[in-house]
Amino acid sequence: MFVTGSLCHGGAERHSITIMNRLAERGHECHAVYIKSGAGQLDRIRLRDGGSVRCLGATRYLDLRAVAKFTAHIARIRPSVIVAANQYALLYARLALSLSDVRAPLAVTFHSTLLPNAKEWLQMLYYRPLFWTADCLVFVCQAQRRHWLRRLVGARRNEMIYNAVDLGYWRPWGGRERAAERARLGFAANDLVIGMCAVFRPEKNHLQLVEAIGALRRRGIAARALLIGDGEMRPAIEARARKLGVADAVLITGFQNDVRPFIAAIDVAVLCSTAVETFSLAALEAMALGKPVVLTDIGGAAEMVFPGRNGFLFPVGDTGALVARLATLAEPGMAVSMGRNAFEVVQAQFSEATMVDRYEEVLLELCGKRLRPGEELAH
Repeated sequence: MFVTGSLCHGGAERHSITIMNRLAERGHECHAVYIKSGAGQLDRIRLRDGGSVRCLGATRYLDLRAVAKFTAHIARIRPSVIVAANQYALLYARLALSLSDVRAPLAVTFHSTLLPNAKEWLQMLYYRPLFWTADCLVFVCQAQRRHWLRRLVGARRNEMIYNAVDLGYWRPWGGRERAAERARLGFAANDLVIGMCAVFRPEKNHLQLVEAIGALRRRGIAARALLIGDGEMRPAIEARARKLGVADAVLITGFQNDVRPFIAAIDVAVLCSTAVETFSLAALEAMALGKPVVLTDIGGAAEMVFPGRNGFLFPVGDTGALVARLATLAEPGMAVSMGRNAFEVVQAQFSEATMVDRYEEVLLELCGKRLRPGEELAH
């Protein structure tokens, strides 16, 4: 049973859906539970016969009626293991499991490193004992594991499993397809198209990329920004682009169910996050599509980006460093060469099949089961 706070457009939710879908394909009975309404990714869930999806309909942070519904649901389904995504889902899973007569192991996948505000740091004071009660805590990169274990956030068993991507779905586009998509979006062949795929929230820091576009264009580089997504910061982003005189060089797509055509059209992917970016799926997806990435040096970015090979890192908030990295990628052939390397890195280290193998192994061990020798290789 996989538990998420909602099914909104977020990395932790996407990750949980991927794991449950792939385990269902391997013959495991999987169930999805989400606490609050927000079902933007509901249509991505593909569970086989016997699986179920349940919304608890919580209307406040701790909704006791929702906890009661969850308790009854656990008693009905009697799962072999419960997997919560992040601390909020862990809170509900621990309460409901404790109130039920089911004694299933509880695992939690944790996707955060730098918490964005004082409120979340205070919340961690009472979440931390909940992690201690979990049977297994899965971190998504080594830097995150070190960060939280030093702060006494851990479980009875601690694992690290990298986020990963489906290399059959995320793969480089051919030259003709890419050229056609660039033309559809209005990009010239010599434009340096810099893409950013993220919800428009303050901590994602889209404003810094807009400022970098202005600086690059003042250097004579034909830089254009393709912002894939939408959100609360859109008016501020549009206002900053107008103020800097680059509104015609900043294209916003709005929310997209399939971002691949847009990423295929760019030359380089950027993430300017100031917090919460632990091991970015968006960065891995861009790399799988053959794009170099330029990321703020937070979380596990240094575990996926090898500077000068498949992209660059830059210090949080340092727009000058970001501009310098992007100017390097504007040099002839540089983005294409690093993009090929980016694909090779994902292929070698961050394939979805390997990730799912590890989750299957860990979850079966928590249930007291084992794969038969060689069985995992059949997947």
